[in-house]
Amino acid sequence: MDTTAFLDFLKNDPEYKNQIVYTQYIPARDARPGWLDRPLNPVFQEQLDKLDITTLYSHQADAINAVRGGKNVMVATPSASGKTLCYNIPVLEAMLENTSTRALYIFPTKALAQDQLRSLTELAGKTINLPWECATYDGDTLSEDRAGIRRRARIVLTNPDMVHVGILPNHKAWSTFLRRLKYVVVDEAHVYRGVFGSHVANILRRLRRICDVYGSKPQFILCSATIANPGEHAERISGLPFQVIEADGAPYGGKAFVFWNPPVIDEARSVRRSANSEATYLFTELIRRNIRTLTFAPTRKLTELIYVYSRDQLGHPLGDRIMSYRAGYLAADRRNIERQLFNGELLGAVATNALELGIDIGDLDATVITGYPGSIASTWQQAGRSGRRGEKSLSFLVAQNNPLDQYFMNNPDFFFGKAFENALINWENSNILNPHLLCAAWEKPLDEADARYFGDALLNAVAELEAEGRLRQVGKRWHIAPQLSHPAHDVNIRSASGHDYQILDASRGYELLETVEEDRAFWQVHPGAIYLHQGDSYFVKELDLEKHIAVVEPAAVPYYTQTMELTDLKVLQRIAEKQINGVRVCLGVVDVSNQVDGYRKKKHFTDEVLGEELLDLPPQRFITQAVWFDLPQPAVNMVERGKLDFHGGLHAAEHAAIAILPLFAMCDRNDIGGVSTPLHADTGKAQIFIYDGYPGGIGIAEKGYQIIEELWAATLKAIEECPCRDGCPACIQSPKCGNNNEPLDKKAAVILLRGLIG
Repeated sequence: MDTTAFLDFLKNDPEYKNQIVYTQYIPARDARPGWLDRPLNPVFQEQLDKLDITTLYSHQADAINAVRGGKNVMVATPSASGKTLCYNIPVLEAMLENTSTRALYIFPTKALAQDQLRSLTELAGKTINLPWECATYDGDTLSEDRAGIRRRARIVLTNPDMVHVGILPNHKAWSTFLRRLKYVVVDEAHVYRGVFGSHVANILRRLRRICDVYGSKPQFILCSATIANPGEHAERISGLPFQVIEADGAPYGGKAFVFWNPPVIDEARSVRRSANSEATYLFTELIRRNIRTLTFAPTRKLTELIYVYSRDQLGHPLGDRIMSYRAGYLAADRRNIERQLFNGELLGAVATNALELGIDIGDLDATVITGYPGSIASTWQQAGRSGRRGEKSLSFLVAQNNPLDQYFMNNPDFFFGKAFENALINWENSNILNPHLLCAAWEKPLDEADARYFGDALLNAVAELEAEGRLRQVGKRWHIAPQLSHPAHDVNIRSASGHDYQILDASRGYELLETVEEDRAFWQVHPGAIYLHQGDSYFVKELDLEKHIAVVEPAAVPYYTQTMELTDLKVLQRIAEKQINGVRVCLGVVDVSNQVDGYRKKKHFTDEVLGEELLDLPPQRFITQAVWFDLPQPAVNMVERGKLDFHGGLHAAEHAAIAILPLFAMCDRNDIGGVSTPLHADTGKAQIFIYDGYPGGIGIAEKGYQIIEELWAATLKAIEECPCRDGCPACIQSPKCGNNNEPLDKKAAVILLRGLIG
């Protein structure tokens, strides 16, 4: 596409208010070819020639050479660099040379597995017999087909959920396949971080353990978007050593990457126009010019809002050629949207990060990213969805009015010059490890030799489970307690919570609309909430906590809802402590209690608060990790002499630090919580706490402890650079604050942070 022409059009539009604050032009580059150590199998080479694959990129050749050499390989290159050939070529070649070879492909979603089956089928041609020897195996697979797939399939494409609940607990039925398993492919490995990644790390250890029972030791081939620690991440996910390949040899068509900051509409309060409105404007203008575009939104709710705004502004017929796409939709609806995007029926879509992954949805020219997605790696992954065929493309990062987004708008060099973040997992977290040990014991009794898979944490975890009566020792092995049946069904690997809530539409005979995770239910489907589904608003009439059901009905209202919450925190254990500039910084274990106690009704487009309602929901408690620190006494004295609000300064510094921490940890702001108080009961001092928002912790607070000085400096910079006088959403106000952002004192926060950095 002609990116310059479109940007010139925007600048000449009467609606343009100098929103473009920075444009990074990423130049095109030619392919860098690579060479194999030995030629491909002639039959397979003939098939590649038919597909016009005559040259391999350097990273593809390096990966194939390493796999042929028997090494576990991690390929970490950008979007659209052709990573699938890095594993498909050596796997298919091995199958031509040895008909008993088996491979297991693991993708994070069913949609991606289905998409890759199409690619694999095209690549294989007639070199392997289809369909039975290459098949997807997931929750959508017909029961009458499953036995045939287990018996005859040579390549099985699945997801971690099915490995966890379908394959490993029934490994005897898979014995022939597992005995011959030579390759395990784990695609989109950067997705396996946080709670999900910690679960997957345990699943892969269980898989290796069961393969060992059948005498196989498969090679692992991992593919990932660019992250800072590909080798470390691959090893922590699987427990094996890896060769890392990260020098991208693919051609690139070039990109204009635009930082777009919504204009200020209230100078005194530094209030900006809604990022949702700005994203809608860009999306609709691109669609009007027949530019195929994907717009990303950070939440399901905003995905639906931007879709509704865009559909209404485009009208008929263009409004009929866009759709929303996100998790929670029924599988048939998602497949239909993917098909329409691929074949060009749809010009664009508004999506959550569910479309951040490499599902082939055809050629895209532009991407609009509504708000920083939480990591630099995810930002580039989303931007990389356009220009996937080597043509010049356009990407917009539309800033939200929060400290992190505004930090990037004021410091674009930090974004374009900063290394990618580390992908963090904590698979040893007892909240995650212990349930998987029960699953492992169901699959085969545990013994001390299993430390080769589960490490030093094994014996302590087994002792805990034995004391709880969930494991029992017989001789030198631990068996699952007789009363426990099929433990895998009780482990939700997508979250730290248990069962999903079903959303039922009362207007259609209580038909299932979609599902929502248990740990999100109080925030998304509380009584009185407005829930959005495919652009339609639904009013939540009832939330049944016992049956895990939310009953909704259609509602045409001019507002959406946003929860308010209260948080309490108790210190249970101090793990580490250090002194910085005379200030004590601690890392430890805390008990957090969160309570959703009300919600606000906020008007569409303007975000005006129309009213507040109270809720009576039970608190949610969990034990996690936190970093906390004292405040320097000279700075405290200065705040008091200036007659500023000390509590307001603590509160403001806490909000801003939570918002800035994702600069350093690969996480989302919603993965982190915080508490600030002038006098904490457990420490006897003024304190700021920042904690992991998941039971047991996933390493975010630990990362904050390690880089605390950098965090203080970046937080101070974000507050000082904000032009507002008393504080605003771009620096110290938080949309999640249960205290309605009171008290807050920007000047006091600056004094305290200056004191912290000395």
